Amino acid sequence: MASPLEQFEIHKLVDFPDITLPLIGKVDLAITNSHVAMTIVFVAIVAFLAAVTSKAKVVPGRLQTIGEGVFGLIDNMTDSMLGHEGRKYFPFVFTIFTLILGMNLLGMMLTFTATSQLAITVTFALITFGLVMVIGVAKNGFGFLKLFWPSGAPLVMRPFVGLIELISFFLRPLTLSLRLFGNMMGGHVALKVFAGFVAAAAIGSLGAIIGPPVGIVSMAMVIALTALEFLVAFLQAFVFAILTCIYLNDVVNLDHAH
Repeated sequence: MASPLEQFEIHKLVDFPDITLPLIGKVDLAITNSHVAMTIVFVAIVAFLAAVTSKAKVVPGRLQTIGEGVFGLIDNMTDSMLGHEGRKYFPFVFTIFTLILGMNLLGMMLTFTATSQLAITVTFALITFGLVMVIGVAKNGFGFLKLFWPSGAPLVMRPFVGLIELISFFLRPLTLSLRLFGNMMGGHVALKVFAGFVAAAAIGSLGAIIGPPVGIVSMAMVIALTALEFLVAFLQAFVFAILTCIYLNDVVNLDHAH
């Protein structure tokens, strides 16, 4: 039985000569299964949005209804959490949500899940954290530091609470990336383990007595976990988008939040 972790390995599909960049060093330009998965998701999202918006009707069909549902979900999220400035940040939150959702769902259909790679989730987290930092400084200047001075807390407690706020702020990229990475990787590992038991029971390697009941229970677990993983795929993209809105709201509406 193959290792449950084998599905997360990155393989070179098309190799190219390495190049050396100043200050960076050697860069591998090979096209990997990770590149292919992310490219498929990007093309699928562009094609889906083009199909939804190119022939929009007053009475929407199924595809248009799904597209409008996703659009409305993120639009309501940014509007309710960021107020009248929500529409300004809608494109970023929508892009993050659709990319993560697309990668999560594609992982349910292929043997490789891009969001089960820590490098991918860290990149999403750093982009989000960097945007929050840039907007916070650009919009508030030195007033950005008020984020770490909880005016609602008793005066004597403010330095301690502020220190906790500061530490938690800089831990945000870590928590964002690990939450998505851990959930996607853990679910796929569990699926692979139970699928392995099903395969082992089918070929008779578990024996005539133990094999059938183990195979039946494992198959039931595979079906249940597959349904759960589709839900987790959506929820993890949704949670990432909500946390992005919360972090943006901290700096966009800084005076209202503190």
